Amino acid sequence: MGARNTDIGVMTISLGCPKNRVDTERLLGALGQGVHPVDDVADAELVLINTCGFIEPAVEESVSTILGAVADMEELDGPRPVLAVAGCLVSRYGEDLAREMPEVDLWLTTDDLDAWPGLVRRALDREADADLPRSLSTGPGYAYLKISEGCSHDCRFCTIPSIRGPHKSWSVDYLAAEAESLVAQGVPELVVVGQDSTHYGSDLGLENGLQQLMERLLPVPGLEWLRLMYLYPAGLTRNLLSFLRDAGKPFLPYFDIPLQHAHPDVLASMGRPFARNPEKVVNRVREFFPEAALRTTLIVGYPGETEEHFERLMDFVHQTRFHHLGVFPYWPEDGTPAAAMDNQVPDEIKLERRDAIMELQAGISEEIMAGYVGETLPVLVEEPSPEWPGLFVGRTWFQAPDVDGVTYVSAQPGTELTPGTIVQAEVEDSKIYDLVALV
Repeated sequence: MGARNTDIGVMTISLGCPKNRVDTERLLGALGQGVHPVDDVADAELVLINTCGFIEPAVEESVSTILGAVADMEELDGPRPVLAVAGCLVSRYGEDLAREMPEVDLWLTTDDLDAWPGLVRRALDREADADLPRSLSTGPGYAYLKISEGCSHDCRFCTIPSIRGPHKSWSVDYLAAEAESLVAQGVPELVVVGQDSTHYGSDLGLENGLQQLMERLLPVPGLEWLRLMYLYPAGLTRNLLSFLRDAGKPFLPYFDIPLQHAHPDVLASMGRPFARNPEKVVNRVREFFPEAALRTTLIVGYPGETEEHFERLMDFVHQTRFHHLGVFPYWPEDGTPAAAMDNQVPDEIKLERRDAIMELQAGISEEIMAGYVGETLPVLVEEPSPEWPGLFVGRTWFQAPDVDGVTYVSAQPGTELTPGTIVQAEVEDSKIYDLVALV
C-alpha cells in the first residue's frame, strides 16, 4: 500500500543568487499539494537548505547554515525532520560533505534538477501527485524567471562552469508558460535571471534568442514590469538594444551589466568574453536609452592588478556614474586558473580597494538619488515597514529586488497602500541609496 499524501511543513533556506531561489520554488511546487512553509524546525517535516559554493565566504556561510540546522534538530524532543541539502556547495564538495556531515539525510546536486522532486518525495515517503505552480517566496511584488542554467564562458576566476555545467536554456514555450502562471498569481514584475541572459537560446540554435524570448514575455497579460539581469556586455548588441527600445513597456530601461573591471589588461587576464573598453557598451546602452539606470559588479585585487589598473577602474566608476554598483575582493578559488597565477594581491590591499570604490560610489549614488526629489515615480509596494506604522517598503523602476536600494512610501490620510500594487508617489527625500515618497 502506497504512502498517503498528507500536509507537510517545509522550512527552506535559499542562499546565494536568485537562481537558487527559483530552484527551491520549482521544487516546492513539484512536491504537489499539502506543502506549506514553516519558520521553525520543530514544525517541519522537511528542512531544505539550498546552498551557494561560488566563493569562499559563500562556502563558509553554507556550511555554517547546515551545522546550525543540525544543532537545532538535535534539541528537538519530537520526530526529527528530513534534512535535505542542495545546490552549488553539494555539486562542488559533495563527497567530502557527506563524509563530514552524516546528519544530512539527502544531498541534491545541480547536475539533474529535474530529479530533485522524486528524491525528496522518496525521502519523505510521499506519493507523487499533480505538480503545482512554483511556490513563490518573494512576496506579492515580483518573481524571478530563471531562463537558463550553467555557463559556457571561460572566465579564469569563476567556478560556475565546473559546478553548474555548460550553458543550457529552457525552451521559449516553457518559460512563456511559467511567466503566464506567475503573473496569473498576481505578480506584477518578472525579473529575468541567468548566468548570462544575453546568451539565451544559443544552445537551442536560436538566432537572437533573448529577443525571441522577450517577444513572448512582453505581451503576457497583466505583466507591468519586466527587468533583465546578468546582461553580459558582448551580448548587448545594437540589434537587441534597438528591439528593446522599440518594445517599450513593460520592459524597464534598467541594465545589469557585470563588467568586473575596466582596464583591458585585467579583463584580458580574466578571460572575460568582452575584453575591450567597457565604456563602449555603456555608451551604446545610453545611445538607445539615455535615461537608463545602470548597475554593475566589479572585482578588485585580481592577480596582477597594479595601482595603475586600479586607478583606471576608479576613473571609470567616477565617469560612468552607475545607479548601483557592487564590489567584491578577488577570491582564489580551488581549481580555477586564476588561483594558480603569480602576482596575487595581498588581502589588505584588496579590502582597501573595495572600500575606496564603495566610498566613491556612495557619493555618486547620493547625488543621483537627490536628483529624484520632487519627481513623481511609479513605486511597487512590497510590504509594511517594521520601523513605522503606515510606512511601506517598495521599489521604483530603477531598483531591483535584493541588490539595490528601496523606496519608503506612505499614503496621505484616506489612501490605502496594498502590497503587490504599483502606485504613483512623489519623492520627498533621499538617502545614499534609498528614496522616501508620499502617495
